[in-house]
Amino acid sequence: MKIYLKSYIYLLIFNSLGLIPLQVKSQNITSPNIVLIYADDLGYGDISSYGGDIPTPHIDNLAKNGLKFTNAYAAAATCTPSRYAMLTGEYAWRKQGTGVAPGDATSLILPGSTTLPGVLQKAGYKTAVVGKWHLGLGKKAPVNWNKDIKPGPLEIGFDYAYLLPATGDRVPTVFVENHRVVNLDPEDPITVSYRKNLDEGPTGSKNPEQLKMMYSHGHNQSITNGISRIGYMSGGEKALWQDEDIADVLINKSVGFIEENKDSPFFLYLATHDIHVPRVPHKRFAGTTGKGARGDVIVQLDYTVGTVQKKLKELGLEENTLLIFTSDNGPVLDDGYVDGAAERLAEHDPFANFRGGKYSTFEAGTRVPFLVQWKGKVKSNQESTALMSQVDFLRSFATFTGQNLPKDIAIDSQNHWNTLIGEQAKGRKSVVQQAIRNVLSYIEGNYKYIEPHSGPSMVPWGVEIETGFNQEPQLYNLKKDPGETENLASKMPEKTKEMAAALNKIRDSKVLGTSTTD
Repeated sequence: MKIYLKSYIYLLIFNSLGLIPLQVKSQNITSPNIVLIYADDLGYGDISSYGGDIPTPHIDNLAKNGLKFTNAYAAAATCTPSRYAMLTGEYAWRKQGTGVAPGDATSLILPGSTTLPGVLQKAGYKTAVVGKWHLGLGKKAPVNWNKDIKPGPLEIGFDYAYLLPATGDRVPTVFVENHRVVNLDPEDPITVSYRKNLDEGPTGSKNPEQLKMMYSHGHNQSITNGISRIGYMSGGEKALWQDEDIADVLINKSVGFIEENKDSPFFLYLATHDIHVPRVPHKRFAGTTGKGARGDVIVQLDYTVGTVQKKLKELGLEENTLLIFTSDNGPVLDDGYVDGAAERLAEHDPFANFRGGKYSTFEAGTRVPFLVQWKGKVKSNQESTALMSQVDFLRSFATFTGQNLPKDIAIDSQNHWNTLIGEQAKGRKSVVQQAIRNVLSYIEGNYKYIEPHSGPSMVPWGVEIETGFNQEPQLYNLKKDPGETENLASKMPEKTKEMAAALNKIRDSKVLGTSTTD
């Protein structure tokens, strides 16, 4: 399927002198650019257009100018498996070792895999990932951070990569561009260990006087920029990032990629880090919301979205760009640092009255904001209740670009292109969700089934979030009871049995369509 878009000549932009008409040359291509902005730990209720109490005008503009989904899901309640599923079209629980990856994990998506960027690269797109990766790098453990680090994004379909290797709370606290650590001095090599303190350097547990942000649980090992992390690191002094500058660095790399590829179709996967701990807003945003660092970094995230929007307008690309905004999982407040996230909430509810949160089987773990803007193609001010999953990006874009993928790859991904752009109201029939410990839930129609599990009722490392684990099966009517307060399993045993059987059929399936159908 090819979409031919009319170019336009005039774009009005603001500068210090007022409104000035500029002539801008638009792209002459047959496919839209695609920008996927993937937030980290952003809850359904964190965006003002979803009921949040923190102003997010730039993100809200995506809803005003496009399509807002209210029944959309990340594939998992934690970051590594949700990212794996989105990029591969396969639920992460199908592959061992795809839980939350340590900072020194080797590559989880191997060369030769069918991936979202690979599908678009094959269709003629220039592809880039900028931001949090957290899918492992390199072939052998331990990773050698002082030489070329591969395989990585460039081996699975990306033309350019500028990464946080894992997360901000894990070492190594350096950027990796393509295959190399940025600004690394060869005379000061990096060593990383998740087992022992390599050079008896300062740590959060032994040297709390060096910290500008105190840890609450874990996160008490090597110190970078006055913040202790998970894991130990020595060397690489010139390569260390400043947390306050991470958002600006990712913005600059993103708009640079857009500028460099303005005359050809491009795919930008911008994986922001702002909401994930440690939350360290730039001084422009610190203290602006009155809701602590977590509130301030939500405003910082909104600025990131606005800056990308502005660049697309400046280059005359807005009407030829499909922009998707969503999150990798639900929210968490205290996730390892004392930053006032819980104490400063006031009327703001990141969980949007859903139960659970990050890590959990309950709705707040995986139901996320999901906005789509494509001016001139996606109608403005739309709202959709269609069941949607990020695992479907791969096959939807493959279909859009005219690629017929075999059924035995990307087996959980379905083509919902017409739903994604608002031309169809129907979405998925069902979807599987993954919590910590690979506990699965199954949603079909109005009902949600959570499989039995004997684990703890609360996330065991002190985040004050319900896991949703129960030794008995759980069944909820999400339409009548979105807060999952009444377990219907004992009242509806046949429905519970039916849902359990459907989940097990998907778990055992190896080919697309054997259990999840459009």
